[in-house]
Amino acid sequence: RFAVSVGYWKDPYIQYFVRQSKERKAPEINRGKLARYYARVHGVSYLIKAFLKRTECNCQIVNLGAGMDTLFWRLKDENLLPTKYFEVDFPMIVARKIHNIKSKPPLSKPIMESHSGDSLLIDSHSLDSSRYSIVGADLRFSSDLEEKLKKHNLDIHLPTLLVAECVLVYMTPQQSANLLKWAASTFPVVMFINYEQVNMTDRFGQIMIENLQRRQCNLAGVEVCRSLDSQRERLLLNGWETARAIDMMKVYSFLPEADIKRIEGLEFLDEKELFEQLMQHYCICWASKDSSNL
Repeated sequence: RFAVSVGYWKDPYIQYFVRQSKERKAPEINRGKLARYYARVHGVSYLIKAFLKRTECNCQIVNLGAGMDTLFWRLKDENLLPTKYFEVDFPMIVARKIHNIKSKPPLSKPIMESHSGDSLLIDSHSLDSSRYSIVGADLRFSSDLEEKLKKHNLDIHLPTLLVAECVLVYMTPQQSANLLKWAASTFPVVMFINYEQVNMTDRFGQIMIENLQRRQCNLAGVEVCRSLDSQRERLLLNGWETARAIDMMKVYSFLPEADIKRIEGLEFLDEKELFEQLMQHYCICWASKDSSNL
């Protein structure tokens, strides 16, 4: 929300989900974190749009651990909605999001506009329209997840994109492996995008872990975040045909020069080394399984 308010990227919907913090962080945290958020949003969005264009939007997106994400609304504004867009999170998070949607017309109106057919189904822990569904489920139990998604008209024969941003790292390696295996074996044409930590065994990574632990935040799956190779291997060992991974410094270097110039003008930071270290400890991975050579 703060990054959007100072102009890193445009998101007219985040204000309806997240209150603006009055606290301003130290400049190195601002620039380091905000530029990383920018690269994350830009990088993940680039892959999602490439998938949508390749499938001509005849596909479905499953956003895992979606939280207060606003992607559905932004895609609708760009006329890039897939056939169906699903979000999954814990029932408590889902209930909060549904409450916000029901009480704020700028969120509910686009759902109604894209809806066709029978009446829209909505209760405290799920929402189901013809183009957008929110499902309350625990990602650690893939059979329960599949059952709930199918109730909301998941079509396993449609090309499917699954997105997980800082989600798998909170599950044990076995739990995330089960989820990845389920996704790879369920859909004939499928892509997975994962954004999370990497290079976590060096000193900088250890400090990150300690800082999170101090805030009672346990990274149960951090051992898979050893390196870009370990991130790729996890995907390949669990049924995916191709897998790639790049750190966020690399993603940042791919951003258009004008974009980099613009965002570097938003928050001054002379601590380049700290910024680069932070960017080297997050990555975007993507994997696919493609029976129809899409």
